[in-house]
Amino acid sequence: LPHPFPQELEEARRWEGARDVRPLDGNVRRWGGLLLPNNPPYNTGAFRFELTFSPNHPFEPPCVALRTPIYHPSVDPEGRVCQPLTTHGHWDPATRAIQGGHGGDRGTAQGVGAPPDPPRAPAVLQDLLLQLDSPDPRRLLRPDVARELQERPEEFRSRAEEHTRLHAEPRPEP
Repeated sequence: LPHPFPQELEEARRWEGARDVRPLDGNVRRWGGLLLPNNPPYNTGAFRFELTFSPNHPFEPPCVALRTPIYHPSVDPEGRVCQPLTTHGHWDPATRAIQGGHGGDRGTAQGVGAPPDPPRAPAVLQDLLLQLDSPDPRRLLRPDVARELQERPEEFRSRAEEHTRLHAEPRPEP
């Protein structure tokens, strides 16, 4: 099988939703970097992630984890993420690590003479960023946090902001 990672890694490095995307410990199947949420309460910090590709990629989904603690209904205290896109039941081998038009981001240009697509965003990371920006209480690993988000949104926001202030990494300059 052709090795897709170098091109996809380069495209991930150009994506505006993350910084410092690189192989970890020289392993091209394990990427790390900083995810940059756009919306409060997380947009004051950066969150370190790890994306691990199976030796059977693209036929098996990658595994994504947040290494920076975050107060979020879809991320457990160990950094595991509730992300249907990366479960065996939902994974499509055509979903590359880099994919445009996923999750409401830039669409794919269609038609004869259409301009080329802009640099593609990493679909798995893009989906995770969308999840951080718009917490979905149906994607939950922490029922108590999901309940707080639904029943006491101001309290949730206050706790998440404080947690971000205490644990998130500083955002890199653009």
